[in-house]
Amino acid sequence: MFGKFYLGIDQGTTGTASLLLDREWKVRGKGYMEIKQIYPQPGWVEHNALELFQSILETSEQAIKQATIRPEDIASIGIDNQGETVVAWDSETGLPLYNAIVWQDKRTSTYAEQLKEKYGDLVQEKTGLQVDSYFGATKIRWLLDNVPEVKASRQRGTLMVGSTDTWFIWKLTGNYVTDITTASRTMLLNIHTGKWDRDILDILEIPESILPSIRDCDKLDSITRPEMFFGASVPVGGSMVDQQAALLGQGCVQKGLVKTTYGTGCFMLMNTGDTPVNSENGLLTTIAWQAGGRRDYALDAGIYVAGSAIQWLKNSLGLIQSAKEMGPLSMSVPDNGGVYFVPAFSGLAAPYWDEYARGTMVGLTAAATKAHIARAVQEGVAYQVCDNAAIMEKDAGAKIAAMRVDGGMVVDKFLMQFQADILGVPVEIPEISECTALGAAYMGAMGAGALDSLQSCQEYWRRALLYEPNMSADQRESLLYQWRRAVERSKGWVESANLLSGAGAATV
Repeated sequence: MFGKFYLGIDQGTTGTASLLLDREWKVRGKGYMEIKQIYPQPGWVEHNALELFQSILETSEQAIKQATIRPEDIASIGIDNQGETVVAWDSETGLPLYNAIVWQDKRTSTYAEQLKEKYGDLVQEKTGLQVDSYFGATKIRWLLDNVPEVKASRQRGTLMVGSTDTWFIWKLTGNYVTDITTASRTMLLNIHTGKWDRDILDILEIPESILPSIRDCDKLDSITRPEMFFGASVPVGGSMVDQQAALLGQGCVQKGLVKTTYGTGCFMLMNTGDTPVNSENGLLTTIAWQAGGRRDYALDAGIYVAGSAIQWLKNSLGLIQSAKEMGPLSMSVPDNGGVYFVPAFSGLAAPYWDEYARGTMVGLTAAATKAHIARAVQEGVAYQVCDNAAIMEKDAGAKIAAMRVDGGMVVDKFLMQFQADILGVPVEIPEISECTALGAAYMGAMGAGALDSLQSCQEYWRRALLYEPNMSADQRESLLYQWRRAVERSKGWVESANLLSGAGAATV
């Protein structure tokens, strides 16, 4: 039984999922744990870093027990992470110095705006990213400026700071490393050289000495300390940022293949092969993976609000009791009744990049019901995906033949059919829906030598469901026209001077 199983851990924004697979890549065990969201001030979002790490252990234990195996039966561990969420901790105490600052956090928006005005073109050229508070760099700068414990640890020479992958790997193995895909989400990595960029580090006054070493996704050279992983020494063979892990889990290892993950937010990636494609239209250029001796790139479109809009309907408005109600409720009316919802709770990401946009509902009349509102919320997610798909095709110079999708929202038949209709292309759902954890497991197996190439991941992909578009072109264009009118009304709602950005944040 030794070494016959692969563990994939997906540490996400609202929860952590672990997946245990056998050598035929069939699921043998699963684990899941919700993550508490912390909102200290309007626009601020944090996590308890110790809880994040504990969730990795608890969900791994759940999967191991369900599969009725021993921890030492695991051949490799692969971990994916939130990407832009940042943790600072002390190397001597091993304790966090502040809560993890989550990718959704807006406290550094004003600082990011100042950076963009002066250095936006330089940053995009080197990192492939738009300057935005979404990414890790401005969060690191905020920690250095505003947290006394971080300042003291830096003076002692014991400060460690990085994305959550670094925190997890250090806790499990003692190695201070990050993988290159996660590093590419900090806004500090030069995606052409694969190294921390000296010019950007100097601009933000972030010393390279406090940052982890950058490794290939499959070359972490890390093994769990027995006291940290149920008494077993298991190779942590792979690490990736979550969306790239989902790209791999969907078998999108060939140029031109596209996946979209519907979670808290909604994230679309297109594999562009070994050449970075510079977007002229607001998308991001990022590293898909560096493994097996090759580096591939991707075009990246991120939508801040997707599943969290459903949570808003449930928890804040009380319009539904469960997310399962959304599909039947939306299908109970023949159309949206002229109601459009732009879910810009924390601004608009690609392709608009407007930090000052806010959630907007238009077209309400006395005839509008909660069914129309529910439908408008779901359609709002699909419209954003459609906007980004159109830009992605333009930048890549190629049409999207089909879209592979995953995440919690893909069980909603209304949403998936509407997504296919508004895109005008088929939507494919895989047999294993936990694609992010699966991709992490694949990369872990690569690092442990159990998979010989990325191509193998495509061979294991199997389709479970297919949604074909059946909407007319005229209807599609009419809906998109109205949607884009709604988007224009959401833009620039918050005045810059009134946006909380964190007292004491750095200035440029």
